[in-house]
Amino acid sequence: MGHGGDVVEELKTDHREVEELFGKIEQLPSGNPQRKEYADLVTIELVRHSVAEEAYLYPAVREHVPDGYPIAERELADHAEAERTMKELERCEADDPEFDQLITRLMAEVRQHLRDEENNLFPRLRRSCSADVLNELGEKVRMAKKTAPTRPHPAAPSKPPANKLLAPGLGLVDRMRDALTGRGKSS
Repeated sequence: MGHGGDVVEELKTDHREVEELFGKIEQLPSGNPQRKEYADLVTIELVRHSVAEEAYLYPAVREHVPDGYPIAERELADHAEAERTMKELERCEADDPEFDQLITRLMAEVRQHLRDEENNLFPRLRRSCSADVLNELGEKVRMAKKTAPTRPHPAAPSKPPANKLLAPGLGLVDRMRDALTGRGKSS
């Protein structure tokens, strides 16, 4: 992840990547071990994406978008729900009876969230912010994704300043764990 452009284009590209991974999961039969590998990749991408949105996008929504506070709070609630699902999914192998239920739930939660962002939030943000602000936010989001955690941490703070202080440390620990286990390297 890290594509360039303003914040909306950056995040929409992330959305397409997540959707592509969902499609790969859906194409494989239930119980196939590759479903777990793709689920891990989806989780890595979603967590990094969410952390960056929580650190920079939603504060900008609160500041610039009319009625932005309740919008940002709803988006954070969506993130919390998806993160809990990812945490449950993290404990399952592809042949676990719960895996299919959890991945289906995660895909539904995330797809609804992405549609809402693309159809409602992003157009409102574009109307409310200058191109310079959107470009600056895009750069901040790209930088945040580089150090963001790669595993769900449902108890971690989701609002600045605490999330900005803790995310890099959690990210470092997660990347070390990933390197030791090989998580996110396959497929």
